[in-house]
Amino acid sequence: MPSINSNQPESSDNVVATTGQNPTVRLLDELGRPVNRILHYVGGLAWLVLDILAWVWKSAVKRQVRFGRTALYTQLMRLGVRALGVIVQVSAAIGLILTLQMSPPLSEFGQTDRVANIIGIAVTRELGPLISAIVLTGFAGASIAAELGTMVVGEEIEALEAHALNPVRFLVMPRVLATTLSMIVLCVIGDLVAIAASWILGITILDIPSGIYLNNMLEQVDLTDFFTGLWKAGVFGLLIGVIACYNGLRVRGGAAGVGLATTSTVVLSILLIILTDLIFTAVFYTIGWN
Repeated sequence: MPSINSNQPESSDNVVATTGQNPTVRLLDELGRPVNRILHYVGGLAWLVLDILAWVWKSAVKRQVRFGRTALYTQLMRLGVRALGVIVQVSAAIGLILTLQMSPPLSEFGQTDRVANIIGIAVTRELGPLISAIVLTGFAGASIAAELGTMVVGEEIEALEAHALNPVRFLVMPRVLATTLSMIVLCVIGDLVAIAASWILGITILDIPSGIYLNNMLEQVDLTDFFTGLWKAGVFGLLIGVIACYNGLRVRGGAAGVGLATTSTVVLSILLIILTDLIFTAVFYTIGWN
């Protein structure tokens, strides 16, 4: 029987026996771990959405389950109205920027008045809901995640559960509904402000007759474009509310965990909003709804 030299490096078989895994299994484990985390996160979001819908349904069909209108109105005022000023400023700036950027190339072909067509489509279909969603993410998403995270750290969520009060019903549902409804209203306001800013610039600086500008706008934009933007806005608002509430309720580690939840909420919300917008645009293009 050969002697064992303690200084001799272990063979690959010994390494495998020691670790209990071969390199292929370790590689698959390393690749599958982030996928598992993503699936776990998406599953948690989906489960939270289903829980919210269940409570909305119960509050609609059962008298003993109150809807909590006061909480909803409070969140609408705190989240939606608070973001209105920034939405107006950003939307007006977007309308002015697009008009100034598009007028020089259009003027080379004698089509400066067609800037109204471009503004109408770009704002109602894409920029209106997208810009409003990004702004609302900073206001509502960060605020909700920090608020719920602080409640988790302060054990207020456990206190609610100890009193047989469901956190999803009393905390999550009003906030998600508020972000969804606020997003739709803010999108409409943002569309109108951006178009109005472009119209003012067009008739004052670009010398486009007001009647021609409005006729081109109405000729290009129809209800399909408008409701496409509203549909996107509603989905974006739902994403913001659900992600913010889910991250807030998952806070661990005290104040550092609250900060991490707030940051991840803003980043993930913006990322998923843009990806969702891309999916919607591709689907609408495929079915010819454009």
